Amino acid sequence: MGQSDLAPPYAIPEMAIAALPEDERLWVPQAPNVWFRPLLLNTTEGQWVNLLRVRKSGVLSRHRHPATVHGYVIKGSWRYLEHDWVAHAGMYVFEPPGEIHTLVVDEGVEEMITFFHISGALIYFDDAGETCGYDDVHTKIDMCRKHFAEVGLGEDYVSQFIR
Repeated sequence: MGQSDLAPPYAIPEMAIAALPEDERLWVPQAPNVWFRPLLLNTTEGQWVNLLRVRKSGVLSRHRHPATVHGYVIKGSWRYLEHDWVAHAGMYVFEPPGEIHTLVVDEGVEEMITFFHISGALIYFDDAGETCGYDDVHTKIDMCRKHFAEVGLGEDYVSQFIR
């Protein structure tokens, strides 16, 4: 008896995929030298799980989360300007909702890869503290559709990550 025989017919299918892909096309560009690798795009709960890969130093974004974020640093390191800790490879980070913080990758970090489980959204702020954009599971899906179409995988390639 297979696992699928044990699940109710209306159950959402499980997923088991390689998180660090061999195919570079699975990394979706987010900004110059910044990519994300979608793992789960949960439209029913407004969450997404991805790997964030950064190959540059400097400020990435100033943002707020209206819900919790869980992170696990796989490679490299990063920090928030507003805190005195640095997240190094092997560290877990829990971010409660509400705070505005500024993500930085320090000079000398060639590559940073962090697993993030994000609920809700990322709300971006400019230097004046004004809202200047956002990302949520739906904008992430749109970015994936566009990218996967451009690299020859087809825009529906993203469907396997959507639950």
